[in-house]
Order: sequence, then C-alpha cells, then structure tokens
Amino acid sequence: MPTLPSDSVCSLAPVFAIQPDQVEAFKRLGEAMLQRTQSEPGCLYYGFCYDGATARCREGYRDAQALLAHLDNVGDLLEQAQAIATLERFEVFGAADQLEQLREPLAALNARFFVMTEGFRR
Repeated sequence: MPTLPSDSVCSLAPVFAIQPDQVEAFKRLGEAMLQRTQSEPGCLYYGFCYDGATARCREGYRDAQALLAHLDNVGDLLEQAQAIATLERFEVFGAADQLEQLREPLAALNARFFVMTEGFRR
C-alpha cells in the first residue's frame, strides 16, 4: 500500500508563452513578483525558469490558504503578465483536502489539479 502524504504543502507550476518581443518586460514582472513573494510567510520556495519565450514558475506553499494569499499578493502583477504572455498551463499539486479548497477559487485560471497519492518530503 502506498504511503499517503500527511503534509499540507501545495505547489504550483504555471507555464507562460511570452510574446517574443516582451521577454525582458516579462522578466521584470517576474522580478517584481519575486520581491513581493519573499515577504509571504507561507511561501516555501519560488522562482522563474526560462527557455526562450517560455517561462515556468516553480512555487511551493505551506498549504492552500498560503497559496491563495500569494495570488492575492501578486494578482495585479499576474494580470500585467497575462497582457504580454499566455498562461498555457496552471498545474496545482497537493493532498486532496488541500486541493478541494483551491478548485473554486482557481476555476478562472483553468487550473489542473493533481492529487498526491504517495510520496515523501524531507
């Protein structure tokens, strides 16, 4: 029988297709999001990775409520980012009870939810 996760950590993996002439502007928005996110007590890790005009943000939060607090914190910057990039994927990972708290609030982002059924975290 698999080991079920006992923690409440939620992680995100949004992927953006940036307009080719807007990559530097998107990176500046990413830096602004990073600066704001550093003050969030519920954020465990956060960072942008780039492959040309594609950006992926790696994000981890203590729980669903910390994830929602983050989206409130950077909401205006995310709107600006979506003016110059298409949000191709918005994947959310975590335990079923945490994901249930996120389904309705994240519905407008066409999020895909992946329930962790086994694993560990150090």
